Amino acid sequence: MAAAVAAALAGCYVVPIDPRTGQAYPINPHSAQAAQQNPVTVITPPPLVATPAQPSVLSARLYPLNPQANKGGLLTAVVVDNNTGRGSFSLSYLGDTLQGESTRVDASYAAFGRIHNDVLGYTPRSFSGRRGIANAYGTKGVNAQCEYLITGPSMGTGVCEFSDGAKYQLHFGS
Repeated sequence: MAAAVAAALAGCYVVPIDPRTGQAYPINPHSAQAAQQNPVTVITPPPLVATPAQPSVLSARLYPLNPQANKGGLLTAVVVDNNTGRGSFSLSYLGDTLQGESTRVDASYAAFGRIHNDVLGYTPRSFSGRRGIANAYGTKGVNAQCEYLITGPSMGTGVCEFSDGAKYQLHFGS
């Protein structure tokens, strides 16, 4: 085996590399003289600067599920995702602008699913997708609590329950 390796490497030779320039050291003195006459300039690229992620704007439609929600009709909400796990949440409801925030939660968030049960009725569910909660409050005293699942780019579903008893199903996407 050693003889085979030696035979395979018999025609090979090692060329030393200058670590400062990445170029091979000159082999004969004439090359060294030519290298001094034509110096090599090494340009170091500037360090990469991480560009902060731009906020994503998600629109959602809220469809009424009960008589109280029918008074408000179809609603549109806007979620501004800051790509930090938090964002803002706003919508108009019965002439009032409700504003609040949205937050992503992980599977260990024990309260996730309560609003789904309140709005859709208790049924064993399996949730798949990125989980989130959103809350908003208006100056007329009405607030909304929502749970949602993001299942794809700008896609997802959820539910919202308003303090006046309105119940909505939520759909992300255009």
